[in-house]
Amino acid sequence: MRFGRFGRVRCPIIEGRKDLAMRNQRGFSVEFKRQVIQELLSEESPPAQLCRRYNISSSLLYYWKKQYSRGKFNNEPTEEAALKDRVEKLERLVGKLTLENEFLKKGLQSSLSQQQRNRKSSPGGGHSSAASGGGVSS
Repeated sequence: MRFGRFGRVRCPIIEGRKDLAMRNQRGFSVEFKRQVIQELLSEESPPAQLCRRYNISSSLLYYWKKQYSRGKFNNEPTEEAALKDRVEKLERLVGKLTLENEFLKKGLQSSLSQQQRNRKSSPGGGHSSAASGGGVSS
């Protein structure tokens, strides 16, 4: 059933052909993907021609190209892709460390302000006898 302007409306075309509505995705082997991308990289055929020949979308072709450059098809990743991956990991680490640093700064400030409040509220102006050298003498 589908929903129309007036609520539920039966659509016999879709109900009779559930295989159209619930089509499975095609699966491509790693070898096939590698073959298509190597053909793309060799510049034997333009990307549009490869898409038509293998009945794939251009976005899928470029997604495979990105995966290939990162070594996802049992191949060596390109140096550029390896460097990009490294930069992405380092940027995530810098972000994480920045957040931790900010959190620790706020905790330290809170702790210091709490200590200052405690000193002001304690008798004697916050000076302890041990800290001022007035301890027990031998």
